[in-house]
Amino acid sequence: MVSTELVLVLLALFVVASLYSSVGLGGASGYLAVLSMTTFAASESIWLKQYAWSLNLIVAGIAFWHYHKSGHHVRGLSIPFISASVPMAALGGFMLVDGNVYDALLSLALIVAAWRLVSGDAGVSEAVRPSATKAAAVGGGIGLASGVIGLGGGIFLLPALMLGRWATAKEAAATTSLFVWLNSLAGLVGASLAGRLDLEPELLIPFSSVVLVGGFLGSRYGSRVSSQSGIRGLLVVVLVLAASRRIFQILG
Repeated sequence: MVSTELVLVLLALFVVASLYSSVGLGGASGYLAVLSMTTFAASESIWLKQYAWSLNLIVAGIAFWHYHKSGHHVRGLSIPFISASVPMAALGGFMLVDGNVYDALLSLALIVAAWRLVSGDAGVSEAVRPSATKAAAVGGGIGLASGVIGLGGGIFLLPALMLGRWATAKEAAATTSLFVWLNSLAGLVGASLAGRLDLEPELLIPFSSVVLVGGFLGSRYGSRVSSQSGIRGLLVVVLVLAASRRIFQILG
């Protein structure tokens, strides 16, 4: 029998996938936020991370396909960020961080992500590309943090691209979705090499099904429209609520 909590979790995951994919994100911080507000929060960090990465693969893959199909992907912008981030994400996925340390890192990441969404500027019309060195440094740092916490890194890369005026909104969304997909895969590979990958089909299948639909609808919408301030506001609320819950758990 399907529990009421599971139904609510599936509905929340669908909403998160729809909202995040509309701005080119995979949604890992949102999935972690949702799971952190349920009984799943008691699970070990690697359990939470592997589901966030798995759902990221679906949603970010769909988002990239839509943005690439619409002609928004700039390969020269993506490569420097990705080349440094992927190996660092794998390293982060191999590392084991648990307990209050993980809760503190996740809470901090959620709060920073919320702040970045609030401060992000979607008004860039003419971008100035970053140097390869600067892009690699940013990508590598985000990749390592993403691997440790269980994110794809898009929630940090997207605002960085916008604040640095390195890409237009839709170019940033295209690069970010590819960045998230590859980092999520690298994180799963790192966890697998460490012998800590354990996905449960009875949860993975329903989780994947709802984010597949949500990701398709959200990215299709996002790749064709430009006004996304309302969506960002909703994401900020979800992130702050989840971070607050984790902080209260740490404080006991």
